Amino acid sequence: MVGLTLIPAGMNLAVCLDGTLPGYHLHRGFGSGANSWLIQLEGGGWCNSIRTCVYRKTTRRGSSRYMEKQLAFTGILSNRAEENPDFYNWNRVKVRYCDGASFLGDSENKAAQLQFRGQRIWVAAMQDLMSKGMRNAHQALLSGCSAGGLATILHCDEFSELFPRTTKVKCLSDAGLFLDSLDVAGVRTLRNMYSGVVSLQGVGKNLPRVCTNHLDPTLCFFPQHIIASVKTPLFILNAAYDSWQIQSSLAPPSADPHGLWNDCRKNNARCNPSQIQFLQGFRNRMLRTVRRFSMSKANGMFINSCFAHCQTERQDTWFADDSPVIRNKAIALAVGDWYFGRSAARAVDCAYPCDQTCHNLVFK
Repeated sequence: MVGLTLIPAGMNLAVCLDGTLPGYHLHRGFGSGANSWLIQLEGGGWCNSIRTCVYRKTTRRGSSRYMEKQLAFTGILSNRAEENPDFYNWNRVKVRYCDGASFLGDSENKAAQLQFRGQRIWVAAMQDLMSKGMRNAHQALLSGCSAGGLATILHCDEFSELFPRTTKVKCLSDAGLFLDSLDVAGVRTLRNMYSGVVSLQGVGKNLPRVCTNHLDPTLCFFPQHIIASVKTPLFILNAAYDSWQIQSSLAPPSADPHGLWNDCRKNNARCNPSQIQFLQGFRNRMLRTVRRFSMSKANGMFINSCFAHCQTERQDTWFADDSPVIRNKAIALAVGDWYFGRSAARAVDCAYPCDQTCHNLVFK
């Protein structure tokens, strides 16, 4: 269990949605890892309206008042070699997520008493960690899952610029490859949601200029328009049938008034052939999205044909006896091989249902 450290950055308006201080959990490295740093950005969706952001203030995702004071570090954050072979003795940090815009907003709504300060939280957290020894890092890895995986892509080059050229810096996005897809009713549900996030929270000015100079800011919140231009080596880990995207972007209840997707949405074993065919189309789009990105030898990827979401933080999917594998290689080993340059790291699974090693998520 690792304790919560609050960041004394209220002066810079680096605060959660409700004005409380942001925070992180830091577990110090040791031995050969004492000068290596792993930063994990927490995920947890977004808020795209006054109503959803006001609600979020009453949860750990909008206020440090409700955050757990101690967190278990598992998977990529574990300090045991048998659970985390390459990063177990690094300085490992989990940055808590309490802004609702993937650490990118900078705005406020005084009437609703909402502070949208994700970008300032990002800067304050990095400054605080630099002062605690990260400035001496020989190697660093920025990672994150879900909304934190998206934040990792969007902040990757910024992270790299914190360090001298002699520091090895790379980024790992887990379940952050959110696609701008049509849902089962032909509506761009996720784009509509992102549009609210970007406009409400003032995200546009903090998105990579290389994208916003020719595309609408909402489109630049989608990784598909960013990944090929990230200069820092980037690893994309994603389930080809991302369970969050199935539930919230592809087949949300709003697009399925008759409940035809109710069973399939919760359990892939209950999808009918036409639903599977629709999901195969999503996988094909994902593979097309990463094609150009994957041509760079510096980049890595692991796209497994599972119904999952976030595979680095769970021990059973990161590194265990029965972890998901592609060509007999577990995720932890694929990421380590890529980070340390031990071998090529571009693994793409065959299509569902061929992979028998998946830990598919089933929802009640």
